[in-house]
Amino acid sequence: MTSVAGIDVSAKKLDVACLKGKERPVFARFEQSPDGHRKLVAYLKKRGIEAVAMEATGIYYLDAAMALSRADVPVSVINPRSAHHFAEAMLQRSKTDRIDAGLLAEYAQRMDLTPWQPPREDWLELRDIARRINQLTGMRTAEKNRLHALKAQRHTSRTLIAEVEAHIEMLEASIQRLTDSALALIEDDTDLVRYRSCLIAAKGIADASAVTLIGELCLLPGDLRSAQVSRYAGMDVRLTESGSSVDKPGRLSKVGNTYLRAALHMPALNLVRYDERAKAHYEALIGRGKEKMQALCAVQRKMLTGLWACMKTGQPFDSSKLFAIEPKGA
Repeated sequence: MTSVAGIDVSAKKLDVACLKGKERPVFARFEQSPDGHRKLVAYLKKRGIEAVAMEATGIYYLDAAMALSRADVPVSVINPRSAHHFAEAMLQRSKTDRIDAGLLAEYAQRMDLTPWQPPREDWLELRDIARRINQLTGMRTAEKNRLHALKAQRHTSRTLIAEVEAHIEMLEASIQRLTDSALALIEDDTDLVRYRSCLIAAKGIADASAVTLIGELCLLPGDLRSAQVSRYAGMDVRLTESGSSVDKPGRLSKVGNTYLRAALHMPALNLVRYDERAKAHYEALIGRGKEKMQALCAVQRKMLTGLWACMKTGQPFDSSKLFAIEPKGA
């Protein structure tokens, strides 16, 4: 491509670098607002930009990416770690917004870009609600731990304990309201209803887990293979080997969606506890020398493969199609 652009995203502004062939990049800056997005689109179209690269920076990239996509400006959203490694490969040690935008423009010029697919806005709302539930659940767990510590101290005042208990009740009420809102969104969409019925067929997945899993998975392109979904969740194995002296055990890369990984943890624990096939697979891995957490992560990855297949095919979750080891006494 001859005319490309890189956009460095922050909470309040968008730094743009336009690159044409071997010419020097041209820089511009726009506000992170609806009006700024309109000006950005007009600017890029005027310059005949053929591809745009931007990082998935928190939530700040989303509105700009959607504005570009609606205006038929080809945009690709790349993993921040990819951009970081590209900067290292280019021997770039300084870091400013203009430099980052220029590097993203070079990335767009040198690399094969995958076009970004904008999510459905109602599905995006479901994901945002699910992530907020995740955040509030973490806060509730932290407060419960504080409450346990306070009650373990004899000198703690009753007023302080009552305050923490009230905060926990408020968090639980907020979680319940958001869960009800998420379930209402699911009930209004035939595709989401089908996804939910497929997922809750798995032992260990109830409405709370289904909301988070659907919120994350429904936004993925439907043509992704299970291995690609595993990489998206950061559940692919990272190998470290070099010559004859370096041969470290494989580890999960964890370069991916932390919300999806977190949402799989409790369902996988329950699957190992209540599903005989999953339990047999888990125990077989431990018998081969795997640590308990390694075995659980292997179950999580298989579970994710099964859930993705269920959403694509419309069939309910069936552990017999994932775990080949027969349970004892079967």
